Amino acid sequence: MTKFIFVTGGVVSSLGKGITAASLAAILEARGLKVTMTKMDPYINVDPGTMSPFQHGEVFVTEDGAETDLDLGYYERFLRHSKMRQTNNFTSGRIYQTVLNKERRGDYLGGTVQVIPHITDEIKAKIRASGNGFDIAIIEIGGTVGDIESLPFMEAVRQMQVELGRANSMLMHLTLVPYIASAGETKTKPTQHSVKELRSIGLQPDVLICRSGHAISDDNRRKIASFTNVEERAVILCPDAKTIYQIPRILFEQDLDDIICERFGIDVAEADLADWDSVVSDLLNSEGNVDIYMVGKYVELPDAYKSINEALLHAGITHRTNVSIHYIDAEKLEDDDTLLEKLKKADGILVPGGFGERGTVGKMKAITYAREHNIPFLGICLGMQLAVIEYARNVLQLDANSTEFDRKTSHPIIGLITEWLDEDGELQVRDDNSNLGGTMRLGAQEAELVEGSKLKAIYNSELIKERHRHRFEMNNNYIEPLEKAGMKISGYSSKQHLVESVEISEHPWFVAVQFHPEFTSSPRDGHPLFHGFVGASIQYSKA
Repeated sequence: MTKFIFVTGGVVSSLGKGITAASLAAILEARGLKVTMTKMDPYINVDPGTMSPFQHGEVFVTEDGAETDLDLGYYERFLRHSKMRQTNNFTSGRIYQTVLNKERRGDYLGGTVQVIPHITDEIKAKIRASGNGFDIAIIEIGGTVGDIESLPFMEAVRQMQVELGRANSMLMHLTLVPYIASAGETKTKPTQHSVKELRSIGLQPDVLICRSGHAISDDNRRKIASFTNVEERAVILCPDAKTIYQIPRILFEQDLDDIICERFGIDVAEADLADWDSVVSDLLNSEGNVDIYMVGKYVELPDAYKSINEALLHAGITHRTNVSIHYIDAEKLEDDDTLLEKLKKADGILVPGGFGERGTVGKMKAITYAREHNIPFLGICLGMQLAVIEYARNVLQLDANSTEFDRKTSHPIIGLITEWLDEDGELQVRDDNSNLGGTMRLGAQEAELVEGSKLKAIYNSELIKERHRHRFEMNNNYIEPLEKAGMKISGYSSKQHLVESVEISEHPWFVAVQFHPEFTSSPRDGHPLFHGFVGASIQYSKA
């Protein structure tokens, strides 16, 4: 039977529930247990897919094509043997949508539909489904205790704990223990009130994770245990760390995994965290520095590019080099050529994905600069499309554009794709520049890499699988003129024969891909494409 660990947060948001929960999952996985994780978000949006990155940060895409909360990226980066799925993230909006659809179909036989039991029953069903087939399922509830939006989730957890019993469920609560500098004191009262709020809705934490920017004394630890009715050894101290990848070791050294295994009656070998120790050592003992300039339009909120930031960090770990990321606002770059001067300091230039026309001119200026000055360049998703448009305009001298930005462009080098099955059941595609129809390519898809390409050498494979999130594709009618002019098509999707990647053979390192490699990078394994990009940037910095 699957054991469930429910994770809640209190006092303030952004304490790191996702990272802490993922770190615990990494320890339990290191003990040989099969672990999965689920995020329940209280907002009414059905999923984050249509939310602005300024509002919510990046949208993480799973292998099976779910657009999810960015915490699922942390889950995958910390877990090596479990991949997130559609079932690992759901919102209040999705729960209500499902219940209302059932009501319209008559599934409730004319009964009055209420939060209890209908909404809570649907939440419980989704929690159970997400844990099927695993030894332990860690369920994170978004927001903080006391939020009105999260009350149905809290009630569902309360009910599940009664149904599952103490041997099969437990509650872990993350709180802030602030330090008041003017008084020179650590204050435990916010944690006491947070647990009091939990207990008022029928939930008693079994473990407290106490976040603090300062050391918490043993006296304060005993005080917290006494006032919250939590066993003293289950009050886990989690001070600020130099890197989030130290958190598994911090939790392990306080026996958090032992507390959980004892509670669940699980007898497994002790965790071996040598690989995490190696990650931390390589990260904190870097032997050099490389400056990567990222030109995007959501740079005011770094969480909008969370997976890319982490992937660059992972590549730095594999090279034992510190990667310094410098952000340039693509929209400001459109009208301010002095910002191009900053790119003179770049060892590598990265143009990430995005939607809409805003900032695209600035991104293409950066692409031109990287291409003409032989600076290592990596384009991702929209970054690839703009690299193709920039090359067509400045090398082929075509008035090229994407139909996303100009429906009547004379050279629609990027456009929507309409797919259909022919009479033999084979998938066919045609370019559709009418801006009608078109579906988003989402999730992991296979691509075939071209012999002799830089990308094939980077992956050391003819066939790769990477995740996508886009609607617009390169128009295959322009492949021949582009290749004659020096831009090589280095990869095609296996089923639709759509362009997956381009590179410039005469450039030292100019690669752009339609997919999102950042979603599959991890601190222990890195990612070959980011490893290659950072490696080329290191060589450029030494030249």
